[in-house]
Amino acid sequence: MTSPASASQPLLTAHYRSDAPFLTLLRLYQNDWLKLVESFGFYLIKHSPEWVRPLIIASVVDIVAQPSQHKVSELWFNGVLLLVMIVQNLPTHYLHIRAMSAATRQMEANLRSAMTQRLQELSMGFYRQRSTGVLQAKLLQDVQKIEALTSYLFQFVPSAVLTIAIAIGVTARRAPWFLLFYLATVPAAVLLIWGLRKPMRDRNHVFRTQVETMSAYLSDMIKLVPVTRAHGVEAEALRRTNQQLGVVKEAGMRLDTINAITNASTWVVLRSFNAVCLITAAWLAYQGRQGMTAGDVVLLSGYFDTLTQSTVMILTVMPQISTGFEAIRSVGEVLECPDLEQNQGKPAITQVRGDFRFEQVGYTYPHQTHAALHNISFTVLPGQTVALVGPSGAGKSTLINLVIGFLRPTEGTLYLDGQDMNQLDLRTYRRWVSVVSQDTILFEGTVRDNVLYGTDGVEEPRLHRALEDANADEFIQRLPQGLDTPIGENGTKLSGGQRQRLTIARALIRDPRVLILDEATASLDTASEALIQSALQSLMAGRTTFVVAHRLSTIRRADQIVVLNQGQIVEVGTHPELLKAEGLYANLHGLQI
Repeated sequence: MTSPASASQPLLTAHYRSDAPFLTLLRLYQNDWLKLVESFGFYLIKHSPEWVRPLIIASVVDIVAQPSQHKVSELWFNGVLLLVMIVQNLPTHYLHIRAMSAATRQMEANLRSAMTQRLQELSMGFYRQRSTGVLQAKLLQDVQKIEALTSYLFQFVPSAVLTIAIAIGVTARRAPWFLLFYLATVPAAVLLIWGLRKPMRDRNHVFRTQVETMSAYLSDMIKLVPVTRAHGVEAEALRRTNQQLGVVKEAGMRLDTINAITNASTWVVLRSFNAVCLITAAWLAYQGRQGMTAGDVVLLSGYFDTLTQSTVMILTVMPQISTGFEAIRSVGEVLECPDLEQNQGKPAITQVRGDFRFEQVGYTYPHQTHAALHNISFTVLPGQTVALVGPSGAGKSTLINLVIGFLRPTEGTLYLDGQDMNQLDLRTYRRWVSVVSQDTILFEGTVRDNVLYGTDGVEEPRLHRALEDANADEFIQRLPQGLDTPIGENGTKLSGGQRQRLTIARALIRDPRVLILDEATASLDTASEALIQSALQSLMAGRTTFVVAHRLSTIRRADQIVVLNQGQIVEVGTHPELLKAEGLYANLHGLQI
């Protein structure tokens, strides 16, 4: 069996085409075709009673209606044959489902693995334009819809088509002139499919878009519950939620309406043909014409009913097929997105000293007319601490993202250890970088899992030393299970200071050469800040450090302070030098005092 990890990369490098969803679906199963064929073979065997049953029932009716022309042994033979065909459904259904499940579950794993890999390769700009809820819907719901599409296209539709072919073949042999009813039925079904195809596709697209929007909104709503409750605006949150749910409801009702019209129209048209077929066959048998027997009436009516049921099945799954193809297009918004971080083919970084040189660096965000940064020039030596200061919107976060490598300069050059960072594989560079931000990012797991995230082979003494240096050891010892205590989603079972100390321990474990401190103490109380500042001193020792801080008291000992305003450097110096210059930094410092 192909593993998800090995299958994901070929899927990414293949030409995933959301404009050709059926071709893309075939490619998703390129390594599992034998399982699909095996599954369909068992499905045909298990489903065979539906094709043979009308023949057996017609034979039994003729035996009963004309006892003088038949032996009672014929009755028992037909009964045993029918029973055997019914009982065989049990093992063949199991084998069919097992083979189908092996193929579809592998496809699900491969596709989610491919999407996850692609999400790791996309630029950070991609995430600024899409919410977490939308991406979760693509990873979970859309992949499930593609899995369901497999059953429709490789199981239900082929078996329905085969059923129609068998019904036509048997009817052509027993009563060829009855094919006229079939010839009238098929065009009616085709016209229904053709007429309703576009509205079904359009309404599926609208509904999918609204569900993604709702998913994103609900994700944000849950995150904002503390803010909502703190400000007493539950009624407003409920009103907005109900408004969003109403939009989805309307889109869903429009989709359900077109599906209802499709199903009802199909049922009325085909059942009408079925009724005419039954009455006609019965009248001919009653009149003794065309050699029609009572068994023939049952046979023709049964096969016509089978034909109409198969046609109804095809039309019924058409909306689901349309939904599945729309899901392939939705997944394509991730797998086909060209907004990749450009690292392929560039040399890997095996060592980092932490020497940075900005030469007239600038950055302009896509679809923006004004540069976020312009003409930035300064140098950071290995092991130095550089503080970035300035009012909101000055460009501090943009500059930090350039240092991390999330953004690449749109003008000028940023050098790392004498090499142009635009020419390097920044994924390998970031192995030497650690970030401690104001918003601690932890996941639902144990203390140990969170501290060791992204590292392998860390020995216990090194782990405990990192926890001690981060001033986290004392509170971990008080936890019920120590290092193995679950901390809840994003560390909800811990205080803000405790969460921050865990992120510092995580950074220490990585032993980075470049350290980013982004408002690391901004949301802490005085006691917690003292512990964090002590831990940060251990973390910063001997490392090139970029500090973003609004509390200017925390950056007094920085080797140099870069003051930004409106995307440009207005001052550079140490704390005493900038106070003496009586410029923007001195004004900001005075305001805080």
